Amino acid sequence: VVSVMLPPMAIFFPLFTLAEDFGYLPRVAFNLDRLFRAAGAHGKQALTMTMGFGCNAAGVVSCRVIDSPRERLIAILTNNFSLCNGRWPTQILIATIFLGAMVPAYLAGIVASLAVIGVAALGMAFMFASSWFFSRTVLRGEVSTFHLELPPYRPPRLLQTLYTSLIDRTLYVLWRAIVFALPAGVAIWLICNVHIGGVTIAEWLIARLDPLGVAIGLNGVILVAYIVAIPANEIVIPTVLMLTVLANGMSGQGVGAGVMFEADAQGTAEILKAGGWTVLTAVCLMLFSLLHNPCSTTIYTIYKETGSAKWTTVAALFPVALGVAVCFLTATIWRLVGG
Repeated sequence: VVSVMLPPMAIFFPLFTLAEDFGYLPRVAFNLDRLFRAAGAHGKQALTMTMGFGCNAAGVVSCRVIDSPRERLIAILTNNFSLCNGRWPTQILIATIFLGAMVPAYLAGIVASLAVIGVAALGMAFMFASSWFFSRTVLRGEVSTFHLELPPYRPPRLLQTLYTSLIDRTLYVLWRAIVFALPAGVAIWLICNVHIGGVTIAEWLIARLDPLGVAIGLNGVILVAYIVAIPANEIVIPTVLMLTVLANGMSGQGVGAGVMFEADAQGTAEILKAGGWTVLTAVCLMLFSLLHNPCSTTIYTIYKETGSAKWTTVAALFPVALGVAVCFLTATIWRLVGG
C-alpha cells in the first residue's frame, strides 16, 4: 500500500502546499468563477475541488469556505469526482500495465500518463455536469456573488512547505491507509478461509456478483474488492490481487509461496491476466475507480458537515449509480464495436 501511494502523494502535496503558500490558489478560484457559475456552482468550489485531489474528506471540510448553504452542498456532493490520492495509484498502475503495453516501449509512459490525465479531466467534467444537474433540480437557486480578498503574492517558505506537505499531510494519509489496510486484510483472510456450504464466503460473493461485474466490464473479484475496500481506496488494488490469487488457486512464485508474489509491474500484470483481465476490464476499472462511492472517512465527514442522513446517502450512492451506468455503456459499446 505504502509503495503504491507514496509517489503521487510526494508529488501532489508539496506542489499544492507551495501554490497555497505562494498565494496562487485564491486567484485560481477567482479566474474560474465564471466557469463554475455557468454550472450553477460557486467559484470557491475550485479550491475544494483541488483539495479533493489530495483527499476527498479534506475537500469536503474545505467546502466551509463557501458561504451559500446551497452551493456548499453542491460542492460537497460533487467533490468525490476529484481523484483523491487513494485512487491515483490504481489509475497509474492499471494504465501502465494495460494501456502502456499496447504501444511501443518508448511511448508507454506517455500513453499511460495521458490516460490518467484523461480520467482526471473526465472527473472534472462529471463534477461540472453534476453541479449543473443538482443546481437545476433538487438544489435550485440563484448563484451567489463572489467576494474574495486576494492575498498578495509572497515568496514561499520552502522548509515550512516541505514540513507541512510531507509530515502533516503525506505521513498522515499513509498512516491512515496502513491503519485501514490491516483490518481489511483480516477481513479478506476471513472471507477467503471461512467456509459455508463447502465454499468460502469470498467465492460465494464473487460468484453472485460476477454476472453484474461482467455486464459492466468488470468481474466479481473487483466488486468484492470495492466492498471490502470501503474504509480506504488505497487498498483496492492489494485487495484485488489477494482475491484474484485466492479465487484462482494460484501458487506463489519468486521469493515467496502461497499468496506471496513478486510485487513488480510484470508480476502484477501476470496475476491480473490470469484472473481474466482484458483491456476492457482495465478501462472500466479506471472509470469505476473515478465513479464510485466515497471512502468511509469521507462519508462520515459528509454526514458531519451536512448533518443530514439523506444528503449523505445521496453523496454515497449517486457516484455509484453513475459509475455503473457509465461502465455498462462503455462495455456495451466496446463489445459491439469489437465484436
